[in-house]
Amino acid sequence: MRFMNLLPALAISIGTLLGCSAWAQTPAVQVEGAWARASVPGQKATGAFMRLMSPQGARLFRVESSAAAVAEVHEMKMEGDVMKMRAIAGLDLPAGKAVELRPGGYHVMLMDLKAPLNQGGSLPLTLVFKDLQGGETRQELTVPVHAKAPGNAEAAPMGHGHKH
Repeated sequence: MRFMNLLPALAISIGTLLGCSAWAQTPAVQVEGAWARASVPGQKATGAFMRLMSPQGARLFRVESSAAAVAEVHEMKMEGDVMKMRAIAGLDLPAGKAVELRPGGYHVMLMDLKAPLNQGGSLPLTLVFKDLQGGETRQELTVPVHAKAPGNAEAAPMGHGHKH
């Protein structure tokens, strides 16, 4: 009989734990406006762009895609009179501040494309983040492919001749 008195408390406890478990799986980083630039046959590299926001702060430290042999976080910046592009080890996402990945700045670089990315298609992309405690989170995306930036935003062309 004592066991029967414990059932309601046990049910509430299990429900609370399950609720916390579901809450813990909510993506720690918000991704908005993601898109990838379409490529043409023979083109072996392109970029993906988006806005990232982490409420608690995080670091984007790895990118993966089955569409390319290499996927990296890159930055483009002026060094003297030369625009240079290079891979970076990670991109910090300060708590509560949006970080733009856009043409001419930080972006996801996809190299050795396995097939052209066609206008109107999609790109599978996985973003891997580390939170402030070192916990790793993977976020799977299906990114639309466009010939130019969607909406009214004009995008600078990706310069693939720049130094990597």
